[in-house]
Amino acid sequence: MSAQRRGRSTRDYDESDVKVRAKRTSRPRTKKRPSYHNAVTARIITIDRGRWGCALLSDAPCNAADPTSGISPAGTRVTCIRARTLGRERMVVGDIVDVVGDLSGSPDAIARIVRLHDRDTVLRRTADDTDPYERIVVANADQLLIVVAATNPPPREGFVERALVAAYAAGIRPVLCMTKSDLADPTDFLTQFTGLDLPAVVCGTDDPTDELLTYLEGHVTALIGHSGVGKSTLVNRLVPAAERATGDVSKVGKGQHTSTQSMAMELPGGGWVVDSPGIRSFGLAHVTVETVVAAFDDLSALAEHCPRGCTHRGEPFDKDCAWDAALAKTPADSPLARRIQAVRLLLIALHSNDTWALGIAQD
Repeated sequence: MSAQRRGRSTRDYDESDVKVRAKRTSRPRTKKRPSYHNAVTARIITIDRGRWGCALLSDAPCNAADPTSGISPAGTRVTCIRARTLGRERMVVGDIVDVVGDLSGSPDAIARIVRLHDRDTVLRRTADDTDPYERIVVANADQLLIVVAATNPPPREGFVERALVAAYAAGIRPVLCMTKSDLADPTDFLTQFTGLDLPAVVCGTDDPTDELLTYLEGHVTALIGHSGVGKSTLVNRLVPAAERATGDVSKVGKGQHTSTQSMAMELPGGGWVVDSPGIRSFGLAHVTVETVVAAFDDLSALAEHCPRGCTHRGEPFDKDCAWDAALAKTPADSPLARRIQAVRLLLIALHSNDTWALGIAQD
């Protein structure tokens, strides 16, 4: 402090001695948000480190701000980032989104995802039956193709049963596909699921894909199965341009996990297939008995006459189950009796957490 100011009393100060911090001149944040009226609808087909690969579902201008920029045809692949307005909402392969920005599809072009559409279906799984965290396998699929090898690795009934439960709970139509039929006969394995009216296709390397394509074309189909069953090989046959990596099964009968991320690919005849990495387990902590039974109209009607809390597994688990009364009045080879027995196997798998039911390969 200077000598002149050191001896001043408080009476000598005036308003010129008070320093006031200048007010911030930035404008207050507006509550108005852009409408994105020119956004284009697309499907998420890949996810990789904060970048979403999307395929346009209709023709759109390469740049909405520049009418002379040209037209990007439907199916153009664009790389997108997430708009800040979406927050931390999770987006998965199969989601339908609205995108804006550079839609030319050039290698350096970046677009933005600004809206996430409501999902029609969600296929979920958990790591095991005690894991509360649900993992979304794919969104907006209307079919689930369960790929099982006839041998090497050997087929596991428990895994198929759990995949069927997840499909019925999600409202998705399941289809069973047997590969490697040139190495073993899959007939005996397929007969275990006849009571469920489950479509089954044998598609070995020597078999044509025409029958399988009749189920896939015009649909969005998710593929699941153990590592090494031949999902990627099958996808390469269905979509030759996919060029998915393939590998041999190890000497202990396990796959090499050549597919490391999910990817949606468009079939030449229309429709989409979603190839996912091989999984070791299919937990069902998010599924209830009621959601499984609701997938079968005749069994759901019978369940209305069961006592409260009935799990429909029969003796010794449930007494006075209405399904047992129906079995007593129905021939053993009737469609209803076969369906009751088949669905009971699904419900038993739902309540078990054994390693065989989870489909975990043992070392």
